Amino acid sequence: MARARAWVLVVKKPRPPAVDAAEKAAIIATCDAFIRDVLKPRFLPVITPTKFNYTIDIHGSWHGGRYRFLQRMRSGWPENLGEEFDHPFARLDRMGGDSFDIQWFRHTETWWKLRSGVTLARALEFLIEEPLLHPV
Repeated sequence: MARARAWVLVVKKPRPPAVDAAEKAAIIATCDAFIRDVLKPRFLPVITPTKFNYTIDIHGSWHGGRYRFLQRMRSGWPENLGEEFDHPFARLDRMGGDSFDIQWFRHTETWWKLRSGVTLARALEFLIEEPLLHPV
């Protein structure tokens, strides 16, 4: 029996351009200050344990030309009580110069682009304005 063959279109996702160390440090410092001064006071004023997963911290990390906003979660379930894990909720992809794409982490564990070609300052404002990008 002959095997059926078919052509398949493979689409490669664009990689963000390389970032020099000074620019990377400036982006990280700006985003860390945004987390400390805006996100934590607004979305995590107190830590409230529950019997489900609950947020205990908000932080960020740089990964391959992208800055990810993460929430540190702790489990309240009896079978894994106290286990912690990171869950992303937003991402800034540097596309060159002062141009960023804003991505949202969907429940399907895929990234979804919401805005393209915005400045870092406008991207951080959009993080406040858009409810999809808020930590849970």
